[in-house]
Amino acid sequence: MQAARGYDPPMPAIPNIGDEQLTDPIGEPDHALGDLSAPITLVEYGDYECPTCLNAVPIVRAVREALGERVRFVFRHFPQSSIHPHASIAAEAAEAAGDQNKFWEMHAALFAHQKELDSIDLGHLALTLGLEIYKFETSRGMTRHRDHVKADYQSGVRSGVKGTPTFFINGRKYTGPREAGAIVKAAERMGA
Repeated sequence: MQAARGYDPPMPAIPNIGDEQLTDPIGEPDHALGDLSAPITLVEYGDYECPTCLNAVPIVRAVREALGERVRFVFRHFPQSSIHPHASIAAEAAEAAGDQNKFWEMHAALFAHQKELDSIDLGHLALTLGLEIYKFETSRGMTRHRDHVKADYQSGVRSGVKGTPTFFINGRKYTGPREAGAIVKAAERMGA
């Protein structure tokens, strides 16, 4: 049976998966780990200064380990600047590190130093990651990084993100507990 033009048939009910959908498809500007053809895509909207996002780091790691090559993980910035004043600057630093193919290293370092984001020297942190400091500092000042962070944030708003971390599995909002086992179970159902 074909769906009528302009009509999307209802999605089947899956425990811990909501009706809200990712509005902006995964694309070139996104940072992803895993195979492009993986049957499961886990998207996180996160904030480097959010303690709950820091708590989600080992959960995401466990999900990736459990699902192996079947999952691709995408991180999108959702800095909540009104309560986390250093989150946007941290996100821009991650983007600048990405210019030297070190996004994920900076991503991990920012979470590892989350409690020091108010005083950390991001240039020194970049040096410890092996980044060329002049390129990093020049890149940090580029408006395209601020624009990328803003675009991620706006895509989150359009997708119904209200706080962090928020996860989407294969384009649908995950509404269950922030536990690796529950996320893996929902992901396996979505990827089936």
